[in-house]
Amino acid sequence: MAALRAAVPVLALLGLCPGPAAAAAPLVIWHGMGDSCCNPVSMGYIKKLVEKKIPGIYVLSLKIGSSLMQDMENSFFMNVNAQVSEVCRQLAQDPQLQRGYNAMGFSQGGQFLRAVAQRCPAPPMLSLISVGGQHQGVYGFPRCPGESSHLCDWIRRTLDLGAYSKAVQEHLVQAEYWHDPLKEEEYRKNSIFLADINQERGINETYKKNLMALKKFVMVKFLNDTMVDPPISEWFGFYKSGQAKETIPLQETSLYKEDRLGLQQMDKAGKLVFLGVQGDHLHFSEEWFDSTILPFLQ
Repeated sequence: MAALRAAVPVLALLGLCPGPAAAAAPLVIWHGMGDSCCNPVSMGYIKKLVEKKIPGIYVLSLKIGSSLMQDMENSFFMNVNAQVSEVCRQLAQDPQLQRGYNAMGFSQGGQFLRAVAQRCPAPPMLSLISVGGQHQGVYGFPRCPGESSHLCDWIRRTLDLGAYSKAVQEHLVQAEYWHDPLKEEEYRKNSIFLADINQERGINETYKKNLMALKKFVMVKFLNDTMVDPPISEWFGFYKSGQAKETIPLQETSLYKEDRLGLQQMDKAGKLVFLGVQGDHLHFSEEWFDSTILPFLQ
């Protein structure tokens, strides 16, 4: 017994003794269109669920604006580049995040957090989980969440009239990731957000380096999605250029083949994870979340 007691400090120095379990990395959540940071049936529920399942974890659900109503309105009308800058400011000022954090974006929050990863490497994003995010954008607005249908009808009309006009690009969030496969040149030239983060106008090596620093980039696609058009955008695929019927997976896109974002290298390194779940947009069970998503956070 005395010999064992004497050996314990040596074993500890050698790292052979089990110590306290490492705390889970903090989690940052960004909600989708028409939602807010703290809705008790959406992001508020997810926050509490993660905190319950991973005791001691720090979870920050992002709020853009001074109130929940403003947060929701900004998901429609605040310039996405300004939103990303605001989030980068919040993350940089949060002492809980300085050693790194995981990020989980829901719907448009997925591509917005990818922009954070590419543009703001400090504090470092460790892994990104995109739940229904549209990484190649959308070319359609078939259905809207919650009670926003009248607003969505107006958005559809606005997008039809001129998605790539300067005024619409700067003031309508959904226009900033509108990707018209019949007007690729106009999209590349005038899209102020998506075309930039997808390296459509040239290669920003910093964007590529920062994204490749992720340990994992998890993309969740809803297999019965009636809100995202095309649904394959949730796996970084899109329509084949010049038409709007046939879709191609990420691996067949020029973005991947030219490796403009480093996705090809990430894929070969096992950093890209493609998950499919039965259900409509953002419809999933707690059981699925527990078994499939939580392991990436622990």
